[in-house]
Amino acid sequence: MKTPAAQELLLAGRMAPGRLARRRFLFFTAIFALTSVAVWFLADLLWRGGLSGIELSLLAIFVVLFAHIATGFVTAVVGFYVVNRGGDSARIMTTLPAGEEVTLASTAIVMPVCNEDVSRVFEGLRVVYRSVQETKRLEHFDFFVLSDSNQPNQWIQEEMAWLELCKQVGGFGRIFYRKRRHSINKKAGNLGDFLRRWGRRYRYMIVLDADSIMTGRALVQLVALMERNPQVGIIQTVPRLVNGETLFARLQAFASRLHGEIFLAGLNYWQQHEGNYWGHNAVIRVQPFIEHCALPELPGSEPFGGRILSHDFVEAALMRKAGWGVWLAADIEGSFEEGPPTLIDAAKRDRRWCQGNLQHTWLLTARGFRPANRLHLVMGVMGYVSSPLWLLFMVLGTVHVGVGSGVPAAGAGTALAGAVALFGFTMALLFLPKLAALAVALGRPEEVERYGGRARLVAGFLLEIALSALLAPVNMLFHSKFVLFTLLGQGVTWLTQRRGADEDGTDWREAILTHGGQTVFGAIWGISAFVLSPSFAL
Repeated sequence: MKTPAAQELLLAGRMAPGRLARRRFLFFTAIFALTSVAVWFLADLLWRGGLSGIELSLLAIFVVLFAHIATGFVTAVVGFYVVNRGGDSARIMTTLPAGEEVTLASTAIVMPVCNEDVSRVFEGLRVVYRSVQETKRLEHFDFFVLSDSNQPNQWIQEEMAWLELCKQVGGFGRIFYRKRRHSINKKAGNLGDFLRRWGRRYRYMIVLDADSIMTGRALVQLVALMERNPQVGIIQTVPRLVNGETLFARLQAFASRLHGEIFLAGLNYWQQHEGNYWGHNAVIRVQPFIEHCALPELPGSEPFGGRILSHDFVEAALMRKAGWGVWLAADIEGSFEEGPPTLIDAAKRDRRWCQGNLQHTWLLTARGFRPANRLHLVMGVMGYVSSPLWLLFMVLGTVHVGVGSGVPAAGAGTALAGAVALFGFTMALLFLPKLAALAVALGRPEEVERYGGRARLVAGFLLEIALSALLAPVNMLFHSKFVLFTLLGQGVTWLTQRRGADEDGTDWREAILTHGGQTVFGAIWGISAFVLSPSFAL
């Protein structure tokens, strides 16, 4: 028999603070332990010949990088444990008993767009509308297309498509189109304008991107969860990648589906009600969002200062600062989005995200932010800063070998054994989570069938690992360049994302311009390493 206090905590989708504290203690202790072991291995190798300035730098960088690796590994291990025991009893979906119908409240489904493919936008909206109709709960939902398009022909096409959609589904008075006169502060400003003008008419708002699709059942579940959990401000679903036409896009979708479950379960294990917001396919409680989530103007000029580009992480932190819960509902099915069709398109998106995430360094010490939200901001920054750190680590390692520093000849055998052990330890932390995800999928006959059988699942798994290994140095150079450009004060132009593959894909000219410098850099580095030490290069 639960106490009234415990019942209230359960109703609010929260666990007792002591239990959450124990989870976090175990989680971060494991990260610390793994990092300490790896650092000990490296330190043991380096200090045999005495620690030089280069070696101290290598050791300092390695601490940061391996902590990043260990965090991913522990997240996956915890997620594997949670998934195999049948899920986390403290997840927010447990507050919505199966088969129970919850009274819904007024909800605005909003789709900010800017120079997007008109047919794609309104066809997606038609699918969402029809799906909500099928739930018999349509009366609780209104739909808004919020346009920031800056081309007159685009406006006309959007308005015509809106009129045609309303005629098709009988959506007049339920589906609305708004073209903003002044496009200020991009997507965040677009949503802010909507909230100021019409937001108070609705209890909830569900944000969709131009490439987002959500089923009616998923939308109803989100609103029902909010109704059952009055202390929650944001609930984020996990959109699955769909409609991939290229090898790159299909592999991203494959990896996301195969590996995502255990990583998300592990993430939710320690964050609970202090989760993150990804900017779309999520439900937001309108009133606290209006009152507490106005974005601050960062000091200084762009690219680090000025208006915040990556607003979603910050909005989640502001919501938690005000005392509202932010949850990840990873087990809600029916949330979808499209990914970039090519590596170059993914890099262009990362360029924007990189600048936005680096801006968050201003907010790491912001007054009132919860430690969990500060950690989310750090993880977002490390998603890009880790690349130049790896590059610097490898360059220093090359220099270290080139100048002949390191282990005396008498200890060479032991040093080699230590180096092999460190390499094996690192590879284990990188690849065991992938094997764990594969084991989970192979243990579910329906999942195996979805992938086309065991042979195709394993083949896809091996192909994804091989291509990920090939793409890793490419992405390292991309991200290193993006971080450098941002540090040098070079801002980014926020263009419409390409969401579908053209017939010809990436042309040779674009490929050479994008990857030519990387190829030359890699060749020069490889030759230099071989000249300095053939055994090291090989």
